[in-house]
Amino acid sequence: MLKISTSILNASNRIESIEKLNNTQTDYVHIDIMDGKFVPNKQFTTNEVNMLKKKTKKPFDVHIMALNPLKYIKYFNFKNIEIITIHLEINEDLNTIIDNIKQNNCKVGIAIKPKTDLNLIDKYLDRIDMVLIMSVEPGFGGQKFIENTVDRISSIKKKKPDILIEVDGGINLETIPLIKEADIAVVGSYITNKDNYEEAINSLKN
Repeated sequence: MLKISTSILNASNRIESIEKLNNTQTDYVHIDIMDGKFVPNKQFTTNEVNMLKKKTKKPFDVHIMALNPLKYIKYFNFKNIEIITIHLEINEDLNTIIDNIKQNNCKVGIAIKPKTDLNLIDKYLDRIDMVLIMSVEPGFGGQKFIENTVDRISSIKKKKPDILIEVDGGINLETIPLIKEADIAVVGSYITNKDNYEEAINSLKN
């Protein structure tokens, strides 16, 4: 069954959203860290992430959209962080960052933008647990799903059938059937804009 990672990026009150998600069937809480350089938006400090983790009963799925991920990773309290994802497109030694994440007993993901050549990820596939396929341009929530994402999911699965595939961007009740080959769907506004989170999450899972 497709797992749901609920993004609280656009939630009006992040603490309240975390507390509501504790009583739902969401599989993860998705945290989007942005540095204002790799993407134009700036969101989530490490202090905020560590504070929110104290409120949650759900594992965190952390997506770092930053030119220097280690700048953030070194300040994490890793308890209850299950996955940390960095971007393929940054100008850093990804293997060093992958090693650092693994040393902290977290799963490692690499995210790839919609226009990035999928073949560039091949050399990392045997070292990571997950590929995060962006189905919108990263940086802001509430964007429309890019439909060629479906082909990109299939391409990665052919390269490495057992790797986890997460899809992030524009996921709602209409688009979720398109990503049935994926393992995890990141969903934000469709859930956090509703009063009843559990009802929204269940509609996606069913």
